[in-house]
Amino acid sequence: MNANEERIWKPYTFKSGMEVRNRLFMAPMTNYSSNPDGSIHEDEITYYRRRSQGVGAVVTAVAHVTPGGQGFDGQVGVDRDELIPGLSRVAEAIKSGGAKAILQIFHAGRLSRPHLVPDGDITAPSNIPAESRGMPGPTPRELTTVEIEEIIEAFGKATVRAIKAGFDGVEIHGANGYLIQQFFSPHANRRNDKYGGTLEKRMTFSLAVIDSVQKAVSEHADEPFIVGYRFSPEEPDTPGITMAETLPFIDVLAEKDLDYLHVSLGEFWSKARRGADSDRTRIDLLLEQINNRVPLVSVGSIRTSEDAFKAMQSGVDFLALGRALVIDPEWVEKTKEGKYSEIETVLDLHAKDRLDIPERFWKVILSVPGWFPGVN
Repeated sequence: MNANEERIWKPYTFKSGMEVRNRLFMAPMTNYSSNPDGSIHEDEITYYRRRSQGVGAVVTAVAHVTPGGQGFDGQVGVDRDELIPGLSRVAEAIKSGGAKAILQIFHAGRLSRPHLVPDGDITAPSNIPAESRGMPGPTPRELTTVEIEEIIEAFGKATVRAIKAGFDGVEIHGANGYLIQQFFSPHANRRNDKYGGTLEKRMTFSLAVIDSVQKAVSEHADEPFIVGYRFSPEEPDTPGITMAETLPFIDVLAEKDLDYLHVSLGEFWSKARRGADSDRTRIDLLLEQINNRVPLVSVGSIRTSEDAFKAMQSGVDFLALGRALVIDPEWVEKTKEGKYSEIETVLDLHAKDRLDIPERFWKVILSVPGWFPGVN
């Protein structure tokens, strides 16, 4: 092995004191498989247990922290105490394979769906509908200051539930156009109070959520507990987040005592769109800005072992694997053993049961041509 290949297998101890056995995460992927009340379905337990055997950590599908924050059918909840027993089973299943269990938490904001939230009341920083996912979505109601503070508190309460359920950490989902990103976005956030306006004020909600989560950890965790933060570096909307805004935000995040930052990318090697040198990759720009202050996790169509080894050469600290682990749950073990030719990179359309993929997740996969290799 060369140095980059060896680094993938090197253990890492986070600032919190938690150690992971290698530099590979299972990326958070919505699996649409929880029960209608937000509780865990048995299929999810099997799905996570199967994929926890080789990675250093598993980041779960995102869990909503309030009833009004649900974004998908079949989404797991962490908004009330009665869900803790099911969440405990997920954490136990992940940890049984030697991986650390990290619960991703969020609020969907204007990307919530009317039939999923109480009274169809979709809320956001401002009453601006989403535009970047095809046709404009429904016009959300602007959150009041009191409601914003309640959501911030809900992130802390969700973290306490994650601790009680036995998770090793939480990942704050500030990416992919959901509520936390909406507050940072000049498209979604047109407020003129302390939560909007200037670049610094548009950071306020994100930083308050981090503070709420970290306060919960300091008061309720008896053992090391990971806190990560996921972000999207740019938006296609105009006006929208650009690298010129993300890079100073990264400066602030790097000083927040987080265990890691997780950049959400469709393609690992994608280049900056706006607000920075478009000849450089986003990864290069982010690593330069972070300057070794906090570990960077990156995702982005890493499918083969060669893809992973090449990506590690960029200098990132961790790689997150999403579809690769759905297609081949033993991807990590095969890579570590040098069995590169045995890795499956195209979804076997007859292998739902063999791969322990939940029924509802399987139906969604097959309904979206091109999402997974092999699905046309």
